[in-house]
Amino acid sequence: MSVRIDDEDADTVVGGSSYPIKYKGIKKSDRIDESSDDNSIHPRPTKGVSLHEFSKTADYALEERPFFVPIGKDGVITALEKIDRQLRNSGRTGLLSNKVPVSWTGREVAPGFLGLINHGGLPKILTKPGRYPGSPLRNWWARQWCGTKGLSDTAIEFQGLTVVQVSQNQAAVISDPQNRIFVIKNSGFVAYAIDGTYDVLAIVDQTHLSTSITDTVTGATLGSIAEIKMRSRIASGKEQEYVVALFLNIPANNCAILQRGDDLELLPAGQHYITNPNVTLRGLFTLGENQLEMPTKDIFTRDQVPVGLRIYLKWQLMEPLKLTTHGYNTPYDALRDKTQSILTQIVAHLDYSTMVKQRSLGPDNLEDGTDPSSAFLDALRTRAMDEMHEAALEYGIILKDLAVIDRQFKGEIASTMDKLTTRALQAQVEAANVDRENSNKVKQEEGALAVARIKAQSRNAQADSEAYSVIAAAKAQAERTKIEALAQAEAIRLTAEADAQAISIRADADAKVTDQFARGMEMRRVEVTRVQAFGDKTVFVPTDGTGVQMGNAMAVGMAARMANDP
Repeated sequence: MSVRIDDEDADTVVGGSSYPIKYKGIKKSDRIDESSDDNSIHPRPTKGVSLHEFSKTADYALEERPFFVPIGKDGVITALEKIDRQLRNSGRTGLLSNKVPVSWTGREVAPGFLGLINHGGLPKILTKPGRYPGSPLRNWWARQWCGTKGLSDTAIEFQGLTVVQVSQNQAAVISDPQNRIFVIKNSGFVAYAIDGTYDVLAIVDQTHLSTSITDTVTGATLGSIAEIKMRSRIASGKEQEYVVALFLNIPANNCAILQRGDDLELLPAGQHYITNPNVTLRGLFTLGENQLEMPTKDIFTRDQVPVGLRIYLKWQLMEPLKLTTHGYNTPYDALRDKTQSILTQIVAHLDYSTMVKQRSLGPDNLEDGTDPSSAFLDALRTRAMDEMHEAALEYGIILKDLAVIDRQFKGEIASTMDKLTTRALQAQVEAANVDRENSNKVKQEEGALAVARIKAQSRNAQADSEAYSVIAAAKAQAERTKIEALAQAEAIRLTAEADAQAISIRADADAKVTDQFARGMEMRRVEVTRVQAFGDKTVFVPTDGTGVQMGNAMAVGMAARMANDP
């Protein structure tokens, strides 16, 4: 194993170097080297970032120890063989048993397991898989079979032999024979204690520590811790537990403050542990934004009316060392005291009437400048924000927003004034209600007028539609009559033309008949047709010659007779 710096055995803080209080130029964005040694016990800091003196403590795992072998890439059995050779070379009984396995009978040691034998109080280990016959087939005098253990088990403790192997996310807290504490991460070791024991106090899951730490004010999660305790027997014979190691898991954008005497040190986000008894955890802090509503103590106005304010704060902690140097455990404690002091000075210059009129003090309710007190209140808001910002910087805090969102007056004067104010407000509310009712009535009348106008427009549109329908129907009827008359006239004309054409054709046909007999026969057929048309009693008068005269005489006679008849 190697060490980080020349004059340092080890560092109790693992997972990143710390920011010393005297180092002013380091920034939060500076990278910290997270590389570790062969056993991943200690990180190496970035060049130029010095560690605070109290972060250092002796790492007893780095000492040269007898019969203590780190587990390398060759595994547990190779480490056991090394300890066995060391024991035999020192004239002591070896660790590995000389028994040879068979395949036909005996206690079984499966591959990947170790057989454990208690040989007169000393450990004997069977590393070869197979069956080991009992007595009398083999020598088991002063020997006792104690079962098997897995080669990959995290911790094995047997008759002074200790085997520890931890994975990437685990950490083993070990107490050596002199009760000195060291931590193993991402590695392991095999040790045989001649005097005392190597005790495995705990195997820690570094990402799931037992105790979660939250901010009591904002409720934000600051990180988690786990205290590792060791039970010790004191002179009176009683056993007591003592904290020997503290593990920390600090989320991103959070940090921790360590303390040793009057010295402070900032610990960045990551997984860390502390074994130095002189170093204590001062507190965990978040470097993100926080916001909170908080009440203040009673403040007296210029006319001695007590008032309680409820304010809104938004801040971000940038330098936790400044905050803890001033003795505050949370940014809220520092801001609360300073805010109370500044608001006391501000409210002391305000009258009750002004406080009643100005419901809240904040950047979102600026006046238009017509009120005599508005300019003063605007300057007051600016002054409060400026003074609070400067005061917060002294504690390493950036104040991002401040507003008084509510106030409550107290005392008899405030009660009397509240009654008067309440009456005035009630009058204003009643006037506003009357205005609202009048406005509602006007809107109702306007709505009714609009409805009537729309109905009239609808009726006019309907009448126009009906008139248009009548006119269209009349035009259609006239057009129909005209078309029918034209059609009838055209039909008559066509019929007449057809009759005339037929007569002409018949006349042409008759003219072409030259036979007298045929003509006579045709004349007789015409006579027959005429008689059929007018009846057999009809008298036909000739229209030419003597027949005409006879017809006229007959008509005159008939007329005279008709005139003489009574």
